[in-house]
Amino acid sequence: MTEIKAKLIGDTGEVKGEVDLPLDIFGVAPREGLLHEIVRWQMARWRAGTASTKTRSEVRGGGKKPWSQKHTGRARQGSIRAPQWVGGGIVHGPKPRSYEFKLNKKVRRLGLKMALSSRALTENVYVAETFPGLEKPKTKVMEDYLKRAGLKSALIVLPERNQLLEKSVDNLPNVKVLAVEGLNVYDILNFDSLIIDRNAISKLEERLRR
Repeated sequence: MTEIKAKLIGDTGEVKGEVDLPLDIFGVAPREGLLHEIVRWQMARWRAGTASTKTRSEVRGGGKKPWSQKHTGRARQGSIRAPQWVGGGIVHGPKPRSYEFKLNKKVRRLGLKMALSSRALTENVYVAETFPGLEKPKTKVMEDYLKRAGLKSALIVLPERNQLLEKSVDNLPNVKVLAVEGLNVYDILNFDSLIIDRNAISKLEERLRR
């Protein structure tokens, strides 16, 4: 493969031509197993791990033996907070923990290239020359922009955060805006297409060629 191209779109969403994409970032053959591992790593990091239950030592009460050890005709019991009692402690219940595991930086970087390539190799990467000029958040403007580009599901990648653009797509269920620094494998794979700000490509190269 000698070159990877993407459609260049203007501020109204119309196609104006094509641009070349860096081959070492957008021309890497995707590996399903590696992408799966990175998504699993991401989701493990996001997992709260706050579920908690009380053991018999943490449940309130139960200091007194409920009845005598012998001569009652009932099974011996030491505390009403033992696990077999209603309201007693929980055995082997969840405790707050982190589900995060280590993943090499080189692997994460390679996975990001593969995710970008998976969209570029299927011709689902678009480069935005400019975006619609917005003075305040306008969902309708962004909806029309995407409609003219022929896109229903898209991840928009910017060089840095743009709150006007972010708020303008908040009510569009299949659209999300991310800065280059927040770009990740999960979000790339979660949307059918990528729209990359032309000025964000150099920042992508800087991030992925370290």
